[in-house]
Amino acid sequence: MKKLLIIIGCLMHFAAFAQIDNPVHWTFTAAPAGDNKVEISATAQIDEGWHLYSQFLKEGGPVPTSFQFDNAESYHLVDGVTESPAATSGYDSTFEMTILYHEKSVTFKQLITYTDPAAQIKGQVHYMVCSGQKCLPPTDVDFEVAVDATVSHAANTAQVQKDNAPADKQSPVNDSGSSILSIFLAGFLGGLAAFFLPCIYPMVPLTVSFFTKQSKTRRQGIRAAIIYGCSIIVIYVGLGLLITAVFGASALNEASSSAVFNLLFFTILVVFALSFLGAFEITLPSVFVNSIDQKSGKGGWIGLFFMAFALALVSFSCTGPLIGTLLVEAVSKGSYLGPATGMFGFSLALALPFTLFAIFPSWLKSLPKSGGWLNSVKVTLGLLELALAFKYLTNVDLAYHWGLLSRDLFLVIWIIIFGVLAFYLLGKIRLSHDSEVKTLSIPRLLLSMLALAFTVYLIPGLFGAPLKGISGWLPPQQTQQFTLGAANADKPAGSSTHKYAGLFHAPENIDAFYDYDEGMAYAKKMHKPVLLDFTGWSCTNCRKMEAAVWSDPEVLKRLKEDYVLISLYVDDRTSLSNTEKYVSKVSSKSINTIGQKWSDLQQERFNTNAQPFYVILDPDGQPTAEPRAFNLDIKAYVDFLDMGISSVRKKLTVQLSN
Repeated sequence: MKKLLIIIGCLMHFAAFAQIDNPVHWTFTAAPAGDNKVEISATAQIDEGWHLYSQFLKEGGPVPTSFQFDNAESYHLVDGVTESPAATSGYDSTFEMTILYHEKSVTFKQLITYTDPAAQIKGQVHYMVCSGQKCLPPTDVDFEVAVDATVSHAANTAQVQKDNAPADKQSPVNDSGSSILSIFLAGFLGGLAAFFLPCIYPMVPLTVSFFTKQSKTRRQGIRAAIIYGCSIIVIYVGLGLLITAVFGASALNEASSSAVFNLLFFTILVVFALSFLGAFEITLPSVFVNSIDQKSGKGGWIGLFFMAFALALVSFSCTGPLIGTLLVEAVSKGSYLGPATGMFGFSLALALPFTLFAIFPSWLKSLPKSGGWLNSVKVTLGLLELALAFKYLTNVDLAYHWGLLSRDLFLVIWIIIFGVLAFYLLGKIRLSHDSEVKTLSIPRLLLSMLALAFTVYLIPGLFGAPLKGISGWLPPQQTQQFTLGAANADKPAGSSTHKYAGLFHAPENIDAFYDYDEGMAYAKKMHKPVLLDFTGWSCTNCRKMEAAVWSDPEVLKRLKEDYVLISLYVDDRTSLSNTEKYVSKVSSKSINTIGQKWSDLQQERFNTNAQPFYVILDPDGQPTAEPRAFNLDIKAYVDFLDMGISSVRKKLTVQLSN
């Protein structure tokens, strides 16, 4: 009787996990929007405690909501999909990026022109929803709306489809202003750096001299300096607004999450870096520059404006790469006001010194004289831009699973770049435009020490050190090719033949299988219990569990010595072969990718679709303990693992005795 009660209790506990969440309900409608135009609306009603991600997310974070319309000659899309109300913004410390999401309800709209009033508009919405404790795999919902529809077509997420990446919500702690503020500060620091470039710094005494000599009174000189400084701000902010106006908010947001644009950003930054290093100069047409310079000779406000315009054009060979880098960063944030905000910070920092030195000309005496050190500033910025470029390349690499930039290789590149920077600042490396460094100034010595310290800090990362201070800039720990203390020869048999072998590694250097059948075969051979880990590459709470729980010595010891770990990534987009594809018994949908296969397995066997989700199996594939979801209680996790170990050992003892 006692054993029966225990079994019933276990089944009741297990049943608590056996649920298919259905937190989003969709309604699709069509409304006239003018001659031969219709507006398609997709309204999502979101259950309390859940949130739906915006369309406009950066690469490397959670999966954004997206819409795909079937191609048809009878209708055409106008611009992109809009969403309202505006998404809530919050900083996610796990991804080290701003996350945009919706709660309660949101409506997505797409304007369409049609030639056939009887046309049927078909498509699919791909989205992901999360709560504070778990996240559901990305889901596809098909829709079909008639152009002249007066009755809405509704669909909900009761059928769970598995197509892309789960990611769990981390409570946002900052508002939407945090991203704008970071762009402004980056622009301001860029403007300060630009002030010390060879094409701007020597202009300060000449400009101040012009104001003092051309003005009859000190008051007129101060007014002219202020107008000049404001003109600089207007010109650069105008450039930022022009970029937004030309490309539009939709294009900027698409750029922030597009692998193609990230690859383009990488190329642009490499070109800018080479320009700063002296390979070539980026200049504007001389005819245009001369025309603006002639207009700067006019008096009054117009003359001062064109004088500032001439400074911007003449100095473009130096500031162009810096401005380009800033705009790339602003666009990559996916913010509508990003380019203008960045340019405002840049121009403010650039305009302030000219204005202040004109108001207080005696300060000029304290300025260091121009010299070879100005080119050193330029080269330093070039090396920093080169390091930044590889961040965008790794975004593309991860998106397409190319496997080009492992964490090790990325660190090697950065170690070389910052090592070269340290030796350059020490005067041990000279480029063609540099003058000989006979003595080191205090700022140069301090900067070289900082670069050298950062280089040394990076080196342990080659052997698996987490480098938590810059982890957001590095490829994931799983891409590490070599970790000290984890011998490749000790990997479980069969893992080397898996299609992911050599690409991804389990956190904390745990040997892991990425295929269910291979892992179970090895567990049966070794008579070990299995920890079945349903996870995702973009799952925030999965990363939290790995960093906070799996890293604990007691947990790590058990995972490495007593278990066979099988990590099944439900967001993996790798296509299955034609012979492996099938139709799901749960959702009746076609299973075409590895991620869909594992998500379907999770639903079919365990009747749940959230990650992270941990199941302990014996070597025969039978559950031996209550499954666990997201919970940072280390002691409870140790007890969970011990229960599985004990159960398998008892079963093995019985088998041997028989």
